[in-house]
Amino acid sequence: MSKSVLKSSLVMAVATFCSRILGLVREQIMAAYFGASGLTDAFLVAYRIPNLLRDLLAEGAFSSAFVPTFTEANQESQQEGRALLWELFIILGSITSVLSVLIFAFAPELITLFAPSFVADPAKYEITVTLTRIMCPFLFFISLAALFMGTLNSLRVFFVPALAPASYNIMSILSMLLLAGWLHRNGYEPVLCLGWGAMLGGFMQAIVQLPLLIKRGYGPIMPKRIGSRRAWKVIGLIGPGLIGFAATQINLLVNTVLATSSAVGATSWLNYAFRLFQLPVGILSVSIGNSNLVHFSSAWKKGEKEEAMSSLASSYYLSFLSVLPAMALLYTLSDEVVRLIFERGLFTSDSTMMTGVALRMYVIGLPLYSLYKIWVPTFYAIDRQRVPVLSSLFSVGVNIAFCWYMTPIYGFAMLALGTTISMFVNCVILAVMLRHDLRLSWGFFFNARLAKLFAAAGLMALTAEKLSEFSLLPETGLLSQVVHLSVIGTVSLGVFVTILLISGERDAAFSLVRRITARFKKR
Repeated sequence: MSKSVLKSSLVMAVATFCSRILGLVREQIMAAYFGASGLTDAFLVAYRIPNLLRDLLAEGAFSSAFVPTFTEANQESQQEGRALLWELFIILGSITSVLSVLIFAFAPELITLFAPSFVADPAKYEITVTLTRIMCPFLFFISLAALFMGTLNSLRVFFVPALAPASYNIMSILSMLLLAGWLHRNGYEPVLCLGWGAMLGGFMQAIVQLPLLIKRGYGPIMPKRIGSRRAWKVIGLIGPGLIGFAATQINLLVNTVLATSSAVGATSWLNYAFRLFQLPVGILSVSIGNSNLVHFSSAWKKGEKEEAMSSLASSYYLSFLSVLPAMALLYTLSDEVVRLIFERGLFTSDSTMMTGVALRMYVIGLPLYSLYKIWVPTFYAIDRQRVPVLSSLFSVGVNIAFCWYMTPIYGFAMLALGTTISMFVNCVILAVMLRHDLRLSWGFFFNARLAKLFAAAGLMALTAEKLSEFSLLPETGLLSQVVHLSVIGTVSLGVFVTILLISGERDAAFSLVRRITARFKKR
């Protein structure tokens, strides 16, 4: 296993873990204050509009196009890398500023498109429009934050950029705690605090990374020209890449339209489930994917093909090693986890049950999301971005057809399952094409080491399922629930590690444990 990939992945995972825990606290407070209601549905629909464009322009296509190009420029000279950074700062800032203004101007039309059922409820419709307009600048700020993060990652700085989203969560938490009451006392709808928190959080996420850029010698400068060869290369890669990275977000958009028409609270149930699902995705999968992008791109651009293949193989194995235990626990203990984290205040036991159903549908796709975060940037690094474009188009079509047909029959849970099925189709296509382009053997994808991981995860899930039969009463106190889940999780994880040790995967298991322990001791 590549030590550089493992080390940088763990550094990012520790930082992302801190941020995700704060994100979980944010969701807990939102659930307690607003529950799974029409108000939270309104915020989630409004937030999805700038967030969709953010993931496409910044954290998705832009990052994958920018990092290899910046790495190439920086290998030539620091001056070239710095000039490219601030040239793209101006270009990306201009594009997102225009888009933010358009979102503000056409907010009513966008809400009619994204949530047509809201039109029948004027109060909910107006709140959603207002929230959309409040969050317009979020796209601008968060896109620049992604640009700074890509730069720092390329410079082998991982901890601070991965921790930056914590500032977004902190601002959102403070907005709910401090602003909701003030809005209520002054005759405004308290849910508007969520919009202000998101907007201010995006600003903070960008600004906290700037001092580190300056310290590294990449502070602001005025580029000699706007529209250099490398800048146009990045922009050219973004065009098709917008579609290549759009699969997940378009799936969510389809879910939004169908969910808002299926039942009051469905959008919120899906959101809370997806947030829990995103916890291991954000901590583990994104960290591994970003690390692979940096190391693979650097080796590939230098012509070090063996080193690039080693980085890719390490990321592939590490993704399964990380997410399979999370998948086993989240699937078998879905209701218990939702009850522990969200069931309080206006979030009822019925909401727990519905969220648990959606969570199980999402969780079975957890390994697929992890692979997706690795495959797509790899195609960017080898200048084959058209492959994920076509793959995403096909998988999106599969998702739309599945959800459109199945949701009216079997309910909102099919929306979560459709996302998973779509991601499966996408990953299969990408794997087949990656095998062709990099001349990989089938043994790269299917081997004895992976079989051991799946066997260990299966026994882990079985252990958790048996232990969960000794369930607690719903009214059991918070501390008892924490202890109960901790015991089940620890014993089940012990089974997973034991199976790996018995099956001969001792080196990988011990290396991972030692490095995680060392990281936490340093922190």
